Amino acid sequence: MADRALRGMGLGAKSFEDEEGVEFAARKVLGFDCPKGHHFDITFSTEAELPAEWECPRCGAVAARSDGTQPEDKQVKPPRTHWDMLLERRSISELEELLAERLEVVRNTPHY
Repeated sequence: MADRALRGMGLGAKSFEDEEGVEFAARKVLGFDCPKGHHFDITFSTEAELPAEWECPRCGAVAARSDGTQPEDKQVKPPRTHWDMLLERRSISELEELLAERLEVVRNTPHY
C-alpha cells in the first residue's frame, strides 16, 4: 500500500503556469481613514465604481476616503402614513360620509 502513495505534491493546490504573457487588470489604490485613527489601503480595478466609504478592517467603523471624497446624499422619501394611503383611495367628502354612517351606528347601538 505504501508503494502507491503520492509523495511530494499537494493535489490541485499549486499551479505550474508561469505569469509570462499574463496582463493584469489596471488597478488603483485608495486610502481610507477611520474615525479611530486607523489608515488602510484597498486596491480596486480602474473600471470599478469607487466607494466613498469602507468598513475599517481593524475596528469595523465606517472609514472615509483619504482624498476627501464625500458620499452622495441619498434622497430620502418621507414615509407613507396610513392617512396618506387612505387619501389615495378616498376623498375627504367620502371619508366624512363614512364617518357619519359609523357614528350613527355607534350611537344607535345599545351599550350594556
